[in-house]
Formats: sequence, C-alpha cells, structure tokens
Amino acid sequence: MATSKDKADKALSPTEQRKAREAAKLKENLKRRKQQARARRAGDAESESGIPAARDPEMK
Repeated sequence: MATSKDKADKALSPTEQRKAREAAKLKENLKRRKQQARARRAGDAESESGIPAARDPEMK
C-alpha cells in the first residue's frame, strides 16, 4: 500500500527526487557528525575506530 510520502515522491521530477535524496543524506550526515562531536567533547569517542595501521601502537 502506498503512503502519502510515496505518492509525493512519485509526483516529483527525477531532478527533484535526486535533490530530496541528497538533502536527506546531508541531514543524516550532519546528525552523525554532531553525534561524533558530542562524543568527543564528552570523552566517549571510540578509541578503536579508524584504520588499525594508522593508530599509534603505544596508545591503547
């Protein structure tokens, strides 16, 4: 069953659909980056993130 959002997406041109998808991706990216910044400020950032070879072996 189609929802009102599905109907609205179908009414948009392909260019408008692409712009809407890009806007949603940017919004999600901003949300994730803000979450990461908050975690870093609070000292809760993951120490095991990133490429293992790039990490300092003396820091654990």
